[in-house]
Amino acid sequence: MAVSWASVAAPEPLGGVSVAVTAAGAAAVAFSAQPPDEVPARLATAPPADAQRTALVARQVGEYLAGRRRVFDFPVDWSLTSGPQRTVLQALHRAVGYGRTVTYGELAAGSGVYDAVPTGERWAAAREVGQIMGSNPVALIVPCHRVVASDGLGGYGGGYGGVEVKRWLLTLEGVLAPTLDWSGPA
Repeated sequence: MAVSWASVAAPEPLGGVSVAVTAAGAAAVAFSAQPPDEVPARLATAPPADAQRTALVARQVGEYLAGRRRVFDFPVDWSLTSGPQRTVLQALHRAVGYGRTVTYGELAAGSGVYDAVPTGERWAAAREVGQIMGSNPVALIVPCHRVVASDGLGGYGGGYGGVEVKRWLLTLEGVLAPTLDWSGPA
């Protein structure tokens, strides 16, 4: 396997995070302490990251999950994205920082992808952005957990914990108040 993996333990409901790292940057995230057995074909032949870059990704993801980092300063490898998906995810990555949220509709409007959609049909653009968030290969790093519905949290495909993972990440970032049983960083 050509891709390198950075794995970090995390409290429940995450359990752990593994990041595929190529020479171009962080390329995929799996919500598991163990990297998946199979990688997407486009990553199988990608030049792997060197040990220094892989260690940097592991350290920064670990710092984020421990509540000590707000910004990742390693590059993202966008090779598993294309077209409108890439444009929307790059807009999210640039514009929605730590501790902030944006609605699906706001991200659709801010990405520029849906400018030609008539005003009365903007709901369809918001729904499409939701599908793009669900297909985000670099979740956590490209923070789809910060994209919420206009009337609540919305869904989340990140790991087996689903929306509970989203709730945990937004609590970590101070968007949501912690509950008495929150298992965040000490």
